Amino acid sequence: MDARYDYIIVGAGSAGCVLANRLSESGEHRVLLLESGGPDSNRWIHIPIGFGKVMFDREVNWMFETEPEARMHGRNIKIPRGRVLGGSSSINGLIYIRGQREDYDDWRALGNPGWGFDDCLPYFKKSEHQTRGADAWHGTDGPLCVSDVKDKHPLADAFVAAGEALGIRRNPDFNGASQEGLGYFQGTARNGRRCSAAVGYLHPAMKRPNLTVVTHAHTSRILTQGTRATGVAYTHAGAMQQAYADREVIVAAGAIQSPQLLQLSGIGPGELLQRHGIDVVKALPGVGRNLQDHLQSRIIWRCTEPVTVNDDLMSLRRKIGIGLKYALSRSGPLSWYAGLAGGFARTRSELDRPDVQFHFFPYSTDRVDPSLHRFSGFTMSVCKLRPESRGTVEIKSRDPAAAPAIAPNFLEREADVATMLDGLKLVRKLAATPALARWISAEYDPGPECASDDQLVDFIRNKAMTVYHPAGTCMMGSDENAVVDQALKVHGMQSLRVVDASVMPVVTSGNTNAPVIMIAEKAADMILGKRA
Repeated sequence: MDARYDYIIVGAGSAGCVLANRLSESGEHRVLLLESGGPDSNRWIHIPIGFGKVMFDREVNWMFETEPEARMHGRNIKIPRGRVLGGSSSINGLIYIRGQREDYDDWRALGNPGWGFDDCLPYFKKSEHQTRGADAWHGTDGPLCVSDVKDKHPLADAFVAAGEALGIRRNPDFNGASQEGLGYFQGTARNGRRCSAAVGYLHPAMKRPNLTVVTHAHTSRILTQGTRATGVAYTHAGAMQQAYADREVIVAAGAIQSPQLLQLSGIGPGELLQRHGIDVVKALPGVGRNLQDHLQSRIIWRCTEPVTVNDDLMSLRRKIGIGLKYALSRSGPLSWYAGLAGGFARTRSELDRPDVQFHFFPYSTDRVDPSLHRFSGFTMSVCKLRPESRGTVEIKSRDPAAAPAIAPNFLEREADVATMLDGLKLVRKLAATPALARWISAEYDPGPECASDDQLVDFIRNKAMTVYHPAGTCMMGSDENAVVDQALKVHGMQSLRVVDASVMPVVTSGNTNAPVIMIAEKAADMILGKRA
């Protein structure tokens, strides 16, 4: 294996797959892509509803957990991250959400010129193959297929009608002129099969002789000479190996492991590094700071009619029917995303844009066990789109195989508590409309006895989970806590960039996969010296 490359990319997740494709596209550059996990051959990866299985499968998932969360009754909350080609785009719920215009304009206002919404929209369009066709907001020539589910469901239709009864409009496109409203989600799928970053970007590129992809290769350290990144050390087939980059090392390991790798390599908070006996290459206090994630709280109802996926899986005849429907037409529950429908709303009328996101599921589970309930049930969830609480990611030792300490500090800010509380109340208002109430026999969790504000807040602290959108731990900017500049180059280092969700100064308003792919598309142009 040639140990010298032009570019070395660490991590074959959403960003890494995009970069591997774009940087190798011309055939002029030698590119090495390293992935700790294996190939994306698990069949459940490619069946959309299979996210419920791979989300808890250690073969393709790092299965991280937080430290005990003080404001969440001391719970250790699961933080799944993809450990497979495609990374988290191979195990996520497929939902395609870009966020709000203001998210990106805020990035620009925080000292990141070139990252306003008008700067980013061309890269969203470049990445996208929108099955509805091209328009001012969407493209059709990109590798990432974005499509509708083929099915409608009476409960999802009732959810959308419930929103209209409360004055929340029906929205057929959350990634168009306005995000606000309720409707069916689009997802990253092609003909009823997952279109991960690996499927869309990496697999076609792997035919190129100038791209080398090494799986089961865990990067332990960025090699440096002074403050210049020269390559990486990684373990593969039981041996430590090294590879060298003539142009750049690009860290694309995600919001948990990118800061971890930087810290292991001597780039990060000086006191933390010294505590673990790591020589300081560049003291950057912001590495591992600014962790943000979306916290989700769910309410479950018993349904009056046996129309839920719970019912489907309790009947052998219906299970066979689901399988046949998917095999013959790539439709039915096996083709659904994590949240068949959902949307965005304001918890207070005076707000100028949505502050919460809903997901609607025509099934129910306690989530501790991914199996579904043995009764007719459905679920609505709510999360605050722009949490104010901030957390950290820190190494626990010098061991590259050891998980870092992940401390999101959920509900650290009272404003987050207040919005989650208002969001749950809004979910209950939706359930009380005639459109949805006819489908409800009883509220199962938390139940009608959970009525006061204090009881609802306690329910949130006891049951709420992450929506798996960690971001911000190598934030882009120019202040003392910034890790990368607007070109995503690590401050004070040469030939080193970070490209993934960790560079977000503020997490976007919604699911984060589409924004990460956009970031990588834009980064590729910057790396290659194209206009970006």
